[in-house]
Amino acid sequence: MAAKNGSIFANLALEFVRVTEVGAIAAAAWIGKGDGKAADQAAVDAMRTYFNTIDFRGEIVIGEGAKDEAAELYIGEQLGSGKGPLFEIAVDPLECTDSVAHGRTNAISVIATGPEGSLYRAADSYMEKIAVGPHAKGAIDIDASPTDNVRKVAKALGKEASELTVAILDRDRHNDLVAEVRAAGARVRLFTDGDVAMAIATCTPSSVDMLLGVGGSAEAVITAAAMRCLGGELICRWKPKDEKHVARLHKAGVTDFSQVFRAVDLAKGDNVSFTATGVMTGPLAIGVKVGAKHTETHSIVMTSNPRTVRKIKTRHLED
Repeated sequence: MAAKNGSIFANLALEFVRVTEVGAIAAAAWIGKGDGKAADQAAVDAMRTYFNTIDFRGEIVIGEGAKDEAAELYIGEQLGSGKGPLFEIAVDPLECTDSVAHGRTNAISVIATGPEGSLYRAADSYMEKIAVGPHAKGAIDIDASPTDNVRKVAKALGKEASELTVAILDRDRHNDLVAEVRAAGARVRLFTDGDVAMAIATCTPSSVDMLLGVGGSAEAVITAAAMRCLGGELICRWKPKDEKHVARLHKAGVTDFSQVFRAVDLAKGDNVSFTATGVMTGPLAIGVKVGAKHTETHSIVMTSNPRTVRKIKTRHLED
């Protein structure tokens, strides 16, 4: 039965590619037009429409929107035809809305899925995060200093600290973090948006060895699903930015901000999947390309059972 269920979930993971494809294409129409909310809404509408053509029972358990006051596929929303197994869904219809609005890089349409009880449910807020690939999985400690983490990860990867590249979101809140990582001898790769792609990049042949900093909780759950498929690690804990976020978390039943979560805590079980389509080119996927009579998308699909990673290039022809 377990093998059969794994096959069902893996097959539907491939069906979900079409969901992220239509979301990415819809958002790409707004590239460089200065309106990130319109791009986000376009992705939401396209994804919701296609989700509801699939024979499955889906429930949004963590979505994007409340934190940014943007459009969202809302928590608790039911999707699909209502037939078949229940899937929990964590979704970011458009990660990096500002990048799309201003014509920058690294934007994706992304979802993570799993059977009932697999994905962590929480209010939309912020988390402190560390992410690494499989070879440094046992080397990181969220209670250790950035200097200690740099040294331990470098040793695990067989590198000098000076050869290590640490990705950090370019925000004022990270000024001291950036300074300490540089003082430890590592390179810093600042990025404007998109910590899902940057965290996953630690598991691929890329120029990123570790991700550090504070980012969204929805992105943490989505990243955890990818880490379960790739064998990497994400460690995080709550870091609400103000009293409004504290109240939101309390309302959701979160009162212990010291609790530490790993990827296996945020994305449980054996049948987890991650699906993303590039909107604008970044470390995870090439962006949408529009030709005279077709549109081309590049997607990545990961499943934990079986452990697979598929890269899919699709040419969408005009009717």
